[in-house]
Amino acid sequence: MKKVLIINGHPDPLSYNQALFNAYKEGAASANAIISSIHIGALQFDPNLRYGYRQRMELEPDLLDAIEKIKAADHIVWVFPMWWYGYPAIMKGFIDRTFLPGITFQAVPGKPFPRKLLKGKTGRIIITADTPGWYNRLFMHSPALNQFKKGTLQFCGINPVKVHYIAPVKDATPAFLQKHIDKVFRLGAALK
Repeated sequence: MKKVLIINGHPDPLSYNQALFNAYKEGAASANAIISSIHIGALQFDPNLRYGYRQRMELEPDLLDAIEKIKAADHIVWVFPMWWYGYPAIMKGFIDRTFLPGITFQAVPGKPFPRKLLKGKTGRIIITADTPGWYNRLFMHSPALNQFKKGTLQFCGINPVKVHYIAPVKDATPAFLQKHIDKVFRLGAALK
């Protein structure tokens, strides 16, 4: 059975992102996946990487648990909103504190690229935005997706990473929102 980890990067538990998270989870459950989850906004941790990589901060229990879930998963699904062409600060802090040398990647002396410690895992990004997809791609060059997909997940070995971009969410009709909830359920059921 496939082990799926679903991570909600939206700090508001009443957000549309939570409905998408629930839809993916229900879909994956229908496919008999072994499911674990993380709600970043509910974790207790300091999101500030106070010393950079110079000195390791002690990892809080919630982060230790999250790291074990990341390591155990075959497929990792991230649900989050795009804010200011990036992702929420709490999600950035979570990544800074958990995607660490020796945990998700390892520097190789004399080599420009690290050893990818999350190799063999696949990923899915479900991202909501108010910016139309065409504008995000053509004029902004998809900064949040490039940073997260290429600069974090693939950098650490998660590949392939598929993306489902939902926009514009602001002022969207209930039918539009439901269409994407249904689509995300189907992605979960297909374990994609």
